[in-house]
Amino acid sequence: MFSLFKKKAVDYFSAEQKEQIVEAIRAAELKTSGEVRIYIESHCTYIDPLRRAKELFESLNMHQTEARNAVLVYVAMKDKQLAVFGDEGIHQKVGDAFWNTEVKKMLSHFNQQNYATGIANIIQEIGIALQTHFPYNALTDKNELPDEIVFGK
Repeated sequence: MFSLFKKKAVDYFSAEQKEQIVEAIRAAELKTSGEVRIYIESHCTYIDPLRRAKELFESLNMHQTEARNAVLVYVAMKDKQLAVFGDEGIHQKVGDAFWNTEVKKMLSHFNQQNYATGIANIIQEIGIALQTHFPYNALTDKNELPDEIVFGK
């Protein structure tokens, strides 16, 4: 007899922590036409988490925003890997130095086991950068991507 068991997703965050992260996304996006998404999984399938982030960015169709100003924050919890990938519109404005600085800030929170706070803080910082370069326009802005956290395997 053969049966398939669906593996239960690992829950890394409490309901309150999930809400903290989603609220950070919503607050950031209120001030910009940019989009922020969070992807959490247990293991990174690549040695380089940035490569995985880019792959997920494409599979989530984040490259289809009108101004090419979406940002993905990727975290592989058990592998202790993370990356931030910004589409060409925002990357041309802030460059590698910005992303590297923000990842270092997030790592300082992660090193103290403050995962939700680290994620919420980087969302806030990304939101400020997006607001600076892609301010909110009430006439043309729409939420192009979902705000909820995406949980992988």
